[in-house]
Amino acid sequence: MTKTLLPLALIAAAGVGFAMTAATEIDTDGDGFLTLSEMQAVYPTLTTEVFETIDVNSDGLLDMDEVAAAEAAELLPATES
Repeated sequence: MTKTLLPLALIAAAGVGFAMTAATEIDTDGDGFLTLSEMQAVYPTLTTEVFETIDVNSDGLLDMDEVAAAEAAELLPATES
């Protein structure tokens, strides 16, 4: 699978669209990163493939910059309540 690199300019253009309080709530283990299972608890339709696309550095975790870039690029589905 070819990974799509998300330009860092998207982060700057969007500001930090991902509220830190929401990130803290999603980050259930409190390590400062988001795993696939933590993300799927909020975004149940998030696929492994999309998660891997968002995970630009391929470390298996999402940091706040990767999440902000994914939101700016509309890669995250709408939250389901």
